[in-house]
Amino acid sequence: MTESSPVPAEGRCGWCGTDPLYVAYHDEEWGVPEYDARALWEKLVLDGFQAGLAWITILRKREGLRDAFDGFDPVKVAAYGEADIERLLGDARIIRSRAKINAAINGARLWLEIQETARRGEGPDFSEWLWSFVGGAPIQNQWTEFRHAPTQTPESEAMARALKKRGFNFCGPVIVYAFMQAVGMVNDHQTTCARHRQVQAL
Repeated sequence: MTESSPVPAEGRCGWCGTDPLYVAYHDEEWGVPEYDARALWEKLVLDGFQAGLAWITILRKREGLRDAFDGFDPVKVAAYGEADIERLLGDARIIRSRAKINAAINGARLWLEIQETARRGEGPDFSEWLWSFVGGAPIQNQWTEFRHAPTQTPESEAMARALKKRGFNFCGPVIVYAFMQAVGMVNDHQTTCARHRQVQAL
């Protein structure tokens, strides 16, 4: 979330439509640079759950997902066993996919490994690692229309390969680019949208 001026509807990126939940996400979250390692992992998990679905579906289930996954605390999620998986598969508030649930648990364990390696001074933490794919600072794009933005880029392809090599799942280059857009690694608000300028100034 960030303080911002109200976004006039006629200038807002066209992809968010008029659904109040989608509009609030666009106006307050999408494209805002996120550097917190845990928050980045949560967003990557949510984007993985989106695979094959519309993002609005995830937004509608986000609070349920957060509650079901213990606030996306990686330490707690990494310790999940079969009983937790069965609990999650029976929870109608979330996307009940065993593969996606397993991917989230596996991702929590990998996140902890990366953070421990960083703590020992033997590599970057999760945030530093992911931000390195854009040189550590947001890429400021200049699309006059949201449909001009690509669905994947060399940076998202490189990040996806690296994530998969580490063992992460549901992180192909298209999912990863959506993640990069959401967490502000790229500013893909169309230039006619007030948020383009506001996000660029952050």
